[in-house]
Amino acid sequence: MPSASKEEFTMPDNLAIKIENLSISYKINVESKKTLKNAVMRASRGERVRTKTVEAVKNLTLDIPHGSVLGIVGANGAGKSTLMRSIAGILPPTTGQIAVNGRISTLLALGVGFNQALSGRDNIILGGLAAGMSRAEIESQTDAIAQFADLPEGFIDMPVRTYSNGMYSRVAFSVAVNMTPDILLLDEALSAGDAAFKEKSFNRMRELCAEARTILIVSHALTSLNELCDHAIWMHKGQMLASGKPEEITEQYLKFLNVGELPSSYEDL
Repeated sequence: MPSASKEEFTMPDNLAIKIENLSISYKINVESKKTLKNAVMRASRGERVRTKTVEAVKNLTLDIPHGSVLGIVGANGAGKSTLMRSIAGILPPTTGQIAVNGRISTLLALGVGFNQALSGRDNIILGGLAAGMSRAEIESQTDAIAQFADLPEGFIDMPVRTYSNGMYSRVAFSVAVNMTPDILLLDEALSAGDAAFKEKSFNRMRELCAEARTILIVSHALTSLNELCDHAIWMHKGQMLASGKPEEITEQYLKFLNVGELPSSYEDL
């Protein structure tokens, strides 16, 4: 189903992101492994393969003002990453609208989008260009990004396929948080690197918050969300179950994790 035309969608100046009646659905194959070969053969003959529609995000409406730091919690499969990818422009809405006012930097999966054959420097440049920066802007920050990532000397100009997993994740995080974005989207990125790098990363996040950047953070690190965020939402089975102060939302979510049942006020959702 097509989304409504963007001309009909008004974006107030005080908002960085406006989401209205957003739903995102996709189809998945429901053939079992035993019948997958038969399904492929049927598809090659033009016959229908059995699928089902998964509604990953359901009728979500949310206004995010400039300078907000929003935490997003929820179990795996709740729709958090799908929502972030749609805000980033990677997944189009099935219905509804998303409007974004500002330059976005994303870290939706550590190192996704890196070209393994290119050097760290070249990947940083490509990432900056994709984020809307000029080449001069990026090149002026490349060495600082490499230093932030604690890369050993010379590795910035080596292919990223030669990097360890730790180096890879540190570079990915460093690129995202040092691109001077208006809007930063982080999906489970606060756990990148060792203890020392995590502390450095957290300090950088504090700096970005102090600079009034708009930041969206998906994380299971609830204590970190309570410290960094000024607002939080809880997603459950594609729906925004609750919205409010981070401490209140994370407390409700923790109770759900411990008890295994939704509060009575949510059980009809």
